[in-house]
Amino acid sequence: MTQWSPYRGNIYHTGGGNQMETELVRIAKMAREKPKERFTTLIHHINQESLMGCHQEISGRKASGIDQVTRREYGENLADNVANLVERMKRQAYKPQPVRRVYIPKEGSKKMRPLGIPSYEDKLVQKGVAKILNAIYEQDFLDCSFGFRPGRGCHDALKVLNHIIEKKKTNYIVDADIRGFFDNVDHEWLMKFLELRIADPNLLRLIKRFLKAGVMEAGIIYDTPQGTPQGGIISPILANVYLHYALDLWFEKVVKKQSQGEAYMVRYADDCAPRAHAS
Repeated sequence: MTQWSPYRGNIYHTGGGNQMETELVRIAKMAREKPKERFTTLIHHINQESLMGCHQEISGRKASGIDQVTRREYGENLADNVANLVERMKRQAYKPQPVRRVYIPKEGSKKMRPLGIPSYEDKLVQKGVAKILNAIYEQDFLDCSFGFRPGRGCHDALKVLNHIIEKKKTNYIVDADIRGFFDNVDHEWLMKFLELRIADPNLLRLIKRFLKAGVMEAGIIYDTPQGTPQGGIISPILANVYLHYALDLWFEKVVKKQSQGEAYMVRYADDCAPRAHAS
């Protein structure tokens, strides 16, 4: 049955299902056809079968988290490990571990950027959550967004940007990069943005636990009152959700309407290149 909210549209129940890929297609169809719907029952899609599938998709070459458990080690007793994980999730006893923070060279710079490495079990759950979020938000994201999206990449962004520069009238181009974006994402606003499409309290609680899990650096655990660690499987989709509402829609609904000429934006994650022509 469908319930109604006077300020956010209908609330939609997605029902049960064991085959996650089939369910994801159905969720995407609902999200596309009903852009104002809020989904109430999503957490059940993260089950033993879907997590076993996530295990097959995660590379074994990735670094391990603070517990040092590798993909191979976790997979040696995979069925029991996943069954135990699901049981803890049902009891809401599952809590993500702090991510292990390392530093890697920042491309094109002498600076280092932080990278968060979750434990393997947390990677499995993040993978399942990310699939659900992608199924919903890929129907909402605008064409100006290219970073960390299925079937899109930096070369696609460059092609569009080149087309705009070569074929459109251009007065100026702004090359913008949000400083420290991943480290400074506002959790409260991110959760508000997610609630516009998701009304499943269990899934929202799980996402918030990932945000608040903390980081371990040099053996010391630090709280994470803000930010979403780069390196986490769930971080790219959360970043895109945040920037969809905070940047993309603002540019589309406000900047374009206030511009006296044409205005375009090409965004790749937290890097963007707005372009404008004043008539």
